[in-house]
Amino acid sequence: MVETEREDGDRWIVLSSSDGTRRLGIQLGPRRRGSIHLDLACEPDEFDDELARLRDLGAKSLSPARIEPYGSIANLTDPQGNPFDLCSYP
Repeated sequence: MVETEREDGDRWIVLSSSDGTRRLGIQLGPRRRGSIHLDLACEPDEFDDELARLRDLGAKSLSPARIEPYGSIANLTDPQGNPFDLCSYP
């Protein structure tokens, strides 16, 4: 993967595959030793199934999934309480 976007200084970095498809977003969050906030990306038609799969693996929703100008997003936590997002971009 290669870095394709950097926003808000170094607060937000997007890594994409060689064809330019967004694959991983890394967002600087609250400063806690060893913490990182990941944005996982999927295709728009996979969003609902991927969200269900992540919940089946133990993820918990922090709020209802929503549609933003850039695409769909779900704010989740892993089983240890670490926050992450599932995103799909049109």
